[in-house]
Amino acid sequence: MGAGLVERGAILIDADEIVRDLQQPGEPVFDAIVSRWGRTVVAADGTLDRAAVAAVVFKDADELAALNSIVHPAVGEEMARRRAAAAEHSPGAVVVLDIPLLVRPDGEPIANRYRDLAGIVVVDADPEVAVQRLVAQRGLSDDDARARIANQASRQSRLEVADFVIDNNGTVEELEPQIDACYRWARSLA
Repeated sequence: MGAGLVERGAILIDADEIVRDLQQPGEPVFDAIVSRWGRTVVAADGTLDRAAVAAVVFKDADELAALNSIVHPAVGEEMARRRAAAAEHSPGAVVVLDIPLLVRPDGEPIANRYRDLAGIVVVDADPEVAVQRLVAQRGLSDDDARARIANQASRQSRLEVADFVIDNNGTVEELEPQIDACYRWARSLA
């Protein structure tokens, strides 16, 4: 969805990309993760073994909270830095913050951290569709996919914070008119 908005002229700031950047060896987030869980979360090449981290945190709420307390503040700071840079270099542009975890699993929106946003878009899919896609596209087992979804905010909690909803239960082709409408909507907010 973010790529579709970029094709239409938006600037994308992707939280997942920022997480990957911050989890590179030598970065403070990487060091904090290794300090917490040890070398068992470091791959043979010295990078973070994200699957090993996931195996620990997606089965234990306390461990997930520990990971989030390491990662989320750093991501928030970097997103703010990138937003400021986008505003300076491209005033008036539609800037999209792709934040998969905008609502915490307990339903509490972390959107409060982003109060100055013009609007919130939620890309919605039935949980069963999401499980099928995680299995097919990311190679997760059915149980792992369900565990990840169970550790996220409910569908209803996400929809409650939405100003604009994109239905992602269908095909990529079915997304195109919705992305067009979303971009027009976002432009209207400026």
